[in-house]
This record gives sequence, C-alpha cells and structure tokens, in this order.
Amino acid sequence: MAALGVFAIPAGAGIVWYFNPMKVSFLPVCPLIRLTGFACPGCGLTRGFHALFHGDVATALDYNALIPLFALVLGFFFISMVLVAVRGRGFPKRAYSPKALWAFFGLLLVFGVVRNIPIFPFSVLFP
Repeated sequence: MAALGVFAIPAGAGIVWYFNPMKVSFLPVCPLIRLTGFACPGCGLTRGFHALFHGDVATALDYNALIPLFALVLGFFFISMVLVAVRGRGFPKRAYSPKALWAFFGLLLVFGVVRNIPIFPFSVLFP
C-alpha cells in the first residue's frame, strides 16, 4: 500500500500541475460549496496547488491560505510512505501525536468557520 502511495501522490500532483482545474471538468469540486455555498477548509486546494506548481505563490495563497500547511502534511505523509516502502516502517509514532492531530483539526475547524464570515477581512479567505 505504501508503494502505491509513493506513486499515487506524484501522479496526482502531475495531473494537478498539467490540467488547469478552472478549465477541466474531471477534477473534483467541493460538494459542500456546491450544495450549500459554504467553503470547507479544503476548498480551493486543487486550484491553489495548480498555481503553486506553476510558481504563483500569491494566487495559491488566495485560493486557500492554509496551502503551506497542507503541503507540509502531504509532504510528511509522502516521506513516511517512502520510508515504509523502503525500510518497512515510517516515522516514529510521536511524530503524529494525538495533540498534534487535535490541533490540526481544531485549526481546520476555526479556518472553516472564519473563511465563511461575509465581513472584511474574513471575506478575503473565501476561495
């Protein structure tokens, strides 16, 4: 499974790099924003990563201000999968402690609420 992930993440990144999410219809669209008009904490990540892969950091941050955090998390999991595929074990368990996970999910919850407040400066966070 880890070897599959080692190939799946770069393949997905290559697809996002090559295809502009604003021009193709096969890349996923957030069902929450489509159904309710509210943006989830991950809304704008596909467009943001496309912009980031093409060197447009400001546009990537405009789509989703947490894109550096998501990039770090994806990089962490990618390296961990490479370690599992190569040596049979990933990072030590303390690298992703319950406190860190709760902090991450708490940040996502706060960001998800704040980015939907229709008052400046919070409205800037809406994708």
